[in-house]
Amino acid sequence: MKLSPKIKKALNDQVTLEASATNNYLAMASWCEVTGYQGAADYFYAQSDEERTHMLKIVRYLNSLGTIATIPATKSSPSSYKSLEVLINTALKNEQSVTKAIHNMVEIAQKEKDHSTYVFLEWFVNEQVQEETKFETILQKFDLLGRDKLGINEIDKFLATEATAPADPVA
Repeated sequence: MKLSPKIKKALNDQVTLEASATNNYLAMASWCEVTGYQGAADYFYAQSDEERTHMLKIVRYLNSLGTIATIPATKSSPSSYKSLEVLINTALKNEQSVTKAIHNMVEIAQKEKDHSTYVFLEWFVNEQVQEETKFETILQKFDLLGRDKLGINEIDKFLATEATAPADPVA
């Protein structure tokens, strides 16, 4: 099967987005660790690994179709955040951007009647629902538990348990 130039570009652009997400989450983990949020650090180290897995999934898909994936250089990630809540909000916005890009690829695959790529992308569509829901749930915790030191400590503990939760078997 030969990929159209349009879908090939979209998939390679997604490799770049996933690589950026990997680096962003790694930078977030680093900030959390230095700031004393060990649970959040563990959570974002795991998120970074997960995004790298997503990137590799796309690279391998491209390679399986005889297309060499373009491995990008990425921009530097922010290294400091005003608060844990701001960091989580940033993560949610990043996931929303990824969702938009995946939906765009699905539309391209549909228009071009590229059924194989469409089926391949279904997993990513479902994954993004989970990703956005995860961060929305974490943000709700700030309203439920508070933004004082005790509330943030509880959120950090929650993130520690999420970091050690079994990975999604589909990943």
